[in-house]
Amino acid sequence: MTEIPREVAYLVSFVLVEAAIIDGRSLRVPNWLTLHFALGGWAYAYWIGGAPMLGWSLAGAAVGLACLMPLYAIGGMGAGDVKLMAGVGAWIGPAFTFWAFLSTAMAGGVMGLAMMATSGELARHLALTRSIGREVLTVRNPSVLSELAARRKPSMMLLPYGIPIAVGTIAYLGWAGLLQLPVAG
Repeated sequence: MTEIPREVAYLVSFVLVEAAIIDGRSLRVPNWLTLHFALGGWAYAYWIGGAPMLGWSLAGAAVGLACLMPLYAIGGMGAGDVKLMAGVGAWIGPAFTFWAFLSTAMAGGVMGLAMMATSGELARHLALTRSIGREVLTVRNPSVLSELAARRKPSMMLLPYGIPIAVGTIAYLGWAGLLQLPVAG
């Protein structure tokens, strides 16, 4: 499927705003939301196009998982964020999910830098970022990296990544022309 119905883009946007609000308040994206989001995408895909569309939807979910799973594996984000991106993929398919992920990564980077800059401890956070980058390049063992991240977590500012997922994906859907209102005429 190369075209996403406008209603699907709006539904995805609505669920992402809900997830961002929940994540912003509680630092978690609940399973009840991510599970229903993904299942709904798969059911809708099957309903509109049978097994081929279900395959497209499953491929989109797989892309969503694959994009964020490495960060989860090293302790860089929660499982709810990964499942949320898989839910996005279930609705918008593999290609749109990849581009939404890139937009999400940019939004997350900008938000992270803004958080560091406004914290009053920019130098400390930049040093911590360099340290994490060095660990990723030298340690290379996901379980060790995850342990290091867990130890560091209490001293870090945490970015509820459901917010960048919402901002980045909605921005991409808008840029792709999927969130335009119909023109009366």
